[in-house]
Amino acid sequence: MGEAAEATTLYHHHHRNRNHESEYDRNQRLEVDLYPLSNYYFGAKHSIPFKDETLADRFSRMKSNYAARGIRNCVEAVILVELFKHPHLLLLQVKNSFFKLPGGRLRPGESDIDGLRRKLVRKLSVNEDDNGTEWEVGECLGMWWRAEFETLLYPYLPPNVRKPKECTKLFLVKLPESRKFIVPKNLKLLAVPLCQIHENQKRYGQVISAVPQLLSKFSFNMIES
Repeated sequence: MGEAAEATTLYHHHHRNRNHESEYDRNQRLEVDLYPLSNYYFGAKHSIPFKDETLADRFSRMKSNYAARGIRNCVEAVILVELFKHPHLLLLQVKNSFFKLPGGRLRPGESDIDGLRRKLVRKLSVNEDDNGTEWEVGECLGMWWRAEFETLLYPYLPPNVRKPKECTKLFLVKLPESRKFIVPKNLKLLAVPLCQIHENQKRYGQVISAVPQLLSKFSFNMIES
């Protein structure tokens, strides 16, 4: 009898929580407006330098920078547009090979939002002297950690890691109804459907292939032009 009463109590308690959660969800809908890709203008500007290095060279450089400055903090932008009634993620492609989210490393003492705006201005804006306030940086969607000088990343800080080597934060960046994207000549800006990116780690890597899951809590409002 005691067990049945306890089970009933748990059921009613859970039932009340479900009702509370659904009411909360109705009042706190996470909705993102997506505008058609055709609303935006795309142009080119001067190339930006890239280090032509092997993976071993890159990790050697990371070790030197870590010894001098400590953990490498990075910020990246998740920017979405609508195409064929489906959300598309804007990605930069380097040398017709690997893909990147727009963003990069923070300067010492620089805030996440200021650093991400600076990187977006450098890689996607017309005027590189702008302060970047036209970029609407929203919530942090997730964090990825590099425990050692290796390619493996974790969406959490492993408990046995005392000195992580890199932390990358992903932020949702909301677009206005229209704007200009001016991209360095040695980069390509692509709009890739979320359905193609989902769990496609082989092509897009750990972080980008996980973006659709990070966005699953949002509903997308497709706005027609």
